[in-house]
Amino acid sequence: MRNKLPIRSQPSRRGCRVAAALALLLALCGGGAASAEFVFAVFGDTPYNADEESRSIAIIAELNREPLAFVVHVGDFKAAITPCSDELFLQRREWFELIRHPLVYVPGDNEWTDCRRAFGRGRDPLERMQKLRELFAEGNSSLGQSKIALARQSQIAPGHNYPEHARWERDGVLFLTLNAPGPDNNSRTMPDEFSRRSAAIRDWLEQGFRQARSRALKAVVVIMHANPWYEPGKPRRGFNGLIARLAAETRNFRGEVLLVHGDTHHYQVDRPPLDAANGAAPANFTRVEVFGSPFANWVRIRVSEEDGRVQFDVTPGS
Repeated sequence: MRNKLPIRSQPSRRGCRVAAALALLLALCGGGAASAEFVFAVFGDTPYNADEESRSIAIIAELNREPLAFVVHVGDFKAAITPCSDELFLQRREWFELIRHPLVYVPGDNEWTDCRRAFGRGRDPLERMQKLRELFAEGNSSLGQSKIALARQSQIAPGHNYPEHARWERDGVLFLTLNAPGPDNNSRTMPDEFSRRSAAIRDWLEQGFRQARSRALKAVVVIMHANPWYEPGKPRRGFNGLIARLAAETRNFRGEVLLVHGDTHHYQVDRPPLDAANGAAPANFTRVEVFGSPFANWVRIRVSEEDGRVQFDVTPGS
């Protein structure tokens, strides 16, 4: 989905004869401030094997060459059949710390809900989730070699112990993360855990959009692992409540809403309906799904503003 970048007016030459960057010329000539513009990167559902591990190192090198505001991994940093070991978790943490930009990680099912299976060496999903929190969601800042401040749900609402639910702002855009793993949001095997986390997700969405409205922000970006639909308008098991809440908040928000996820390994940018009762997506809603194994790649999302509205220009990273 490509959109035109903002058109900026040219400054007068009077008093501005020195060739310099546009921002400096505008400042010297008294011109108005340019619209905010920044780029962030998203990837996930990789690496699943040795070849993709090599590709992941190449992706990190590519990311480090890009002028990015931050990077997000949407989950599944290993294959489901790979053991859920501390050693592997620590290796992935070390790789994330090689990224020179701020890095935010969102849990996927392969790292915790699937760990109970024999190929995950029969680990307790809740214990594995706690280990992920210790390694990837401690403190009030991101991972990566440079940091951004994060507000965590566990700090704001101590009754909800989900530090992986984070949010931050950048140039009038609110970003928030959800622990919502594919394929069924852990609703079948651990219904009590699912119920508690779903309540926390609902509250986090409500608080985030309330903040966006009160601060007159121009866009909200929601990031999670799971693809919540079997097909457009038909939520998968475990996602009815989440989609209903997101639909209500989107319709009550004047700015743009972007949902970014992984899970089904199919890069796409579209506007699916948010619920079966309404066959059309809200005009202010867009969905991006990132690449996934065996297609190890990242997604570039350029955020700009035109005529007072935020635009998302989404392209493959390489």
